[in-house]
This record gives sequence, C-alpha cells and structure tokens, in this order.
Amino acid sequence: MPLNLQPNLTESGKRYFRAFTPGDDFYEALIDTHRDLSDEQSAMVNAKLVLLLANHIGDIGTLREAMQIARSDTA
Repeated sequence: MPLNLQPNLTESGKRYFRAFTPGDDFYEALIDTHRDLSDEQSAMVNAKLVLLLANHIGDIGTLREAMQIARSDTA
C-alpha cells in the first residue's frame, strides 16, 4: 500500500471544524516536546520519536518509501 500523503491527523473524541486544525495541534505538541531542550537533547528526542513511530508502523516497505520522500528535494 502506498504511503498516505494526504492530511490524516485526528485525535480520538475531538471534533475538528477545519482540516488543518489537527495538524496545528500536532505541530504545537511537537514544539512543546522540544521546548527548553539543548540541541543534543532535541536531536535525541527526534531519533527516539522516529524509532518509536517506525516500530509502530512496522512495515519496512512503507518506512523505505517515507525515507525516500523525506530525503527528496533536499540539498
């Protein structure tokens, strides 16, 4: 199954009235996670988060596709 690139963020039990709102909530939570951390601590949190989410996804093909997309168009 191809990687879903459409907005797909939700929070159980919460109603959203605009499609971008769940993404805003996620971004705010991500920024809060990094607040007051050093660069090294922030990099460690990112590494742990990637590994936790990769384990949750579990499908190596999906993960490879995500890595390819994430790396594309970077200098």
